[in-house]
Amino acid sequence: MDDPAGDALHRAFDPEVFRRDGHAAVELLAGYLRAALEERGLPVLPWAAPQASLEAWPCEFPDRGGTPFEELVERTLAGSIHLHHPRFVGHQVTAPLPLAALAELVGALLNNGMAVYEMGPAATAMEHAVVCFLCGALGLGGSSVGNGSADGGAEGGAGGVLTSGGSLGNLTALLAARQARAGFDAWREGVRGGPPLAFLAGADVHYAMARAVGIMGLGAEALVRVPLDPRRRLAPDALGPALDAATRAGRKVLGVVANAGSTPVGAFDPLEEVADFCAREGLWLHVDGAHGAAVALSPKYRGLVAGIERADSVVWDAHKMLLIPALVTAVLFRDARRSWDPFAEEAPYLFPGQCREDDAEWFNVAHRTLECTKRMMAFELYAVLAVYGPGLLGDYVTRCVDLARRFGELLEETPDFELPVFPEANIVCFRHVPLGRDDDLDAVQERVRRRLVEDGSFYVVQTRLDGAVHLRTTLIHPRTSEADLVDLLDAIRRAAGA
Repeated sequence: MDDPAGDALHRAFDPEVFRRDGHAAVELLAGYLRAALEERGLPVLPWAAPQASLEAWPCEFPDRGGTPFEELVERTLAGSIHLHHPRFVGHQVTAPLPLAALAELVGALLNNGMAVYEMGPAATAMEHAVVCFLCGALGLGGSSVGNGSADGGAEGGAGGVLTSGGSLGNLTALLAARQARAGFDAWREGVRGGPPLAFLAGADVHYAMARAVGIMGLGAEALVRVPLDPRRRLAPDALGPALDAATRAGRKVLGVVANAGSTPVGAFDPLEEVADFCAREGLWLHVDGAHGAAVALSPKYRGLVAGIERADSVVWDAHKMLLIPALVTAVLFRDARRSWDPFAEEAPYLFPGQCREDDAEWFNVAHRTLECTKRMMAFELYAVLAVYGPGLLGDYVTRCVDLARRFGELLEETPDFELPVFPEANIVCFRHVPLGRDDDLDAVQERVRRRLVEDGSFYVVQTRLDGAVHLRTTLIHPRTSEADLVDLLDAIRRAAGA
């Protein structure tokens, strides 16, 4: 009996078809890497207006398809921004190691969902190992056996989980802080079970924190902004007055959110002083280290996160400064028991019984993440650590920070550029100030960025600092050089005068 649909499905799963398409795709990607990294024969961004992109990718498909996969790969490469180009100096997303991309391919094909151990046995063990390594790198402590904590779950043992991005990671940490410090069971009773709650955070805190308190139902005023010092770091002496004001307003402050590598300028809050304040006041200390926690792997710059080991929770993105494809985020807890608090719910179709802290069902990770089906994201980072070792990542982080500080020196030495704050790590903000002209400087920066993006020579972004528009670069590519940055300044001058 003829079965055309069955025949088509059989061909779609044919290992030889996969081998053929895979070889073709890898050949194209290898050529792309050569063009981007070595020949630099590509624009950083092949600019197209949004409507033109829509027209290039129609939403109607023939019932039986027919487009060769190789053609789709070629078109996707031609129409995408190229993070592997050394002149991509824009957002905080890394050019992933090719090995990490191959690891993601393996994970995608296996598709182990990881809600419960049986659905991802190897991935679960790798996640445990990766979390142990990251906790140890920060000085939180590591784990060797059991539930993800060094001492089997007793107070003081560190642990955590991997999740899908820093926004979700920060929400997870703040939910844990609420459950630990609210004084009532907010998970069961809701926010009406006690007084209005709040967190203190520096003025440059990432917008994900405001979203988190909104999702938690605490309201926008629950994120109390604390003034910054001249280096755009949270000012520790402003924490006491902020706490007092929030308390007088009837709010119970649960903790402080500190930055390790803020998004606007890459500033590192003085964590030791913030930790001292939290210890005195009995507050939870959460560190958003999504970008900057990676300096812990650099012997030269490890001091930037001194005190992070005293945090109750830390978020660390592997897709920023660990050369891993997006999204892979670690949510780490100094006391691993707190990792059970954010999503304490029963699911008898997955778990045999109610989860309790002393059950330590560490191997069923959906107890502790918003995701139920979670891709096997640990394999990418585990593969990089196993094949190349942490030393490669430490060298990479050191190189990026060295380059950013050299760029800061160049900007200070150049009269037609302004540097509002010297870079601590690898994010650099600055303004072009054309000499001998009375230009609207905000308009200059906006015009420069627009022209650079459209001509594809560099990719930079912009931000506002104290109300003024600044150009912003993240030096995150391992092959960006000082010569590239000198050329960037010249390209900015041309764009400003065109």
